[in-house]
Amino acid sequence: MTEQPILSVTELSLSLKSCVEQVFNHIKVRGEVSDVKKAASGHIYFSLKDKDSVLSAICWKGSSRQCAGHIQEGLEIICTGKLSTYPGRSNYQMIVEAAELAGVGALLKLLNERKEKLEKEGLFDPAHKQQIPFLPDVIGVVTSPTGAVIRDIIHRVTDRFPRHIIVWPVAVQGEECAEQVAAAVRGFNALPEKGKIPKPDVLIVARGGGSLEDLWGFNEECVVRAVYDSKIPVISAVGHETDTTLIDFVSDLRAPTPTGAAEKAVPVRIELFNTLNIKENNLKSALNQTLIESRLKLQTLAGRFPNLNEIIQGFIQKTDDKTERLALAIKSYLKQYQEKTKSMARLLQSFSYQGVLKRGFALISNGSKVITSAIDAQNQSKLQVRFSDGIVNAIPLKNNKNKEKHQGQNEPDLWSYISTK
Repeated sequence: MTEQPILSVTELSLSLKSCVEQVFNHIKVRGEVSDVKKAASGHIYFSLKDKDSVLSAICWKGSSRQCAGHIQEGLEIICTGKLSTYPGRSNYQMIVEAAELAGVGALLKLLNERKEKLEKEGLFDPAHKQQIPFLPDVIGVVTSPTGAVIRDIIHRVTDRFPRHIIVWPVAVQGEECAEQVAAAVRGFNALPEKGKIPKPDVLIVARGGGSLEDLWGFNEECVVRAVYDSKIPVISAVGHETDTTLIDFVSDLRAPTPTGAAEKAVPVRIELFNTLNIKENNLKSALNQTLIESRLKLQTLAGRFPNLNEIIQGFIQKTDDKTERLALAIKSYLKQYQEKTKSMARLLQSFSYQGVLKRGFALISNGSKVITSAIDAQNQSKLQVRFSDGIVNAIPLKNNKNKEKHQGQNEPDLWSYISTK
């Protein structure tokens, strides 16, 4: 009898791991998501459960980007991947490579939960919505570059009012749809105001009709948040009139169809011209009527006034009378003023020092200052004597004899003056 080999724990664990992965290398499992944990590494750990059993599952970081939107607590999903074991805990787990919602019911549940969450954040608040420009110069369109949608938009805009249209091509369904649409909205907003590519005045995000799964990319949070952050007004036109996606709630204006979006983006040029012509004619008619009414009122008022010419002539006569009286008053005042001026001039002349000199007085100075006392004269070396008819220069000489004669009588010194040239 052959002896049974003895295996180590690790050998047994690896053997089981190899066996499980070979037998269950590609499986699909349906279940309800629970116990979701998102690790700092980027991996997502969760469980799939049904009425009687629980299966551990892990979605590696490389796959979590496509699966994260569906791996949410309470959702029923279908996971695609393989079964493996974790020797460290002696348990088995499913390595999830892809995940999708299990039926329309699960999609609607996720949609309603997401809508409620974003609505609480205020992303659908009407106060945040922007006004769509009446006549944009440039229209940006986020849609597939091929197909009927872009052709319908271009055709409708051209028919109504030709404008510059810039198309940012994106996938309008599938795993890449949401990220591409969000990137396109952000990309249009990032264009410089006066760059090589003109920045749109309004954006249209559009695609044709489809199932809830086909339109799901326009329900993703990244798209909703990109539209909410857009500084350029956004018109949403996803699906048919009966289709509703979350982008419709956050956009500044919802159109029932892509063609309807084009109609909301631009007015009809012919209708504008007709409206302008009608308003111009109405304005001219109103202006003419106003002039006629004003002329009649003026004529009526003019009939109530007296003869303006007679009134003016009366004022002219009064003005002439006042002018004449004013001229006589001015001549009389000037004559009185002249007489008073002459009298004051004579009085001033009589009180001037020239008049005093004519009466026999003289003015003594040292050339720059008038000498008014004998004491001041004692200190001068030269004096000027001004008479009415001229000036005489004098040099003072001291009279010693007179000083001796009057010695003791407390009298001032006597001086003699010799005239000089």
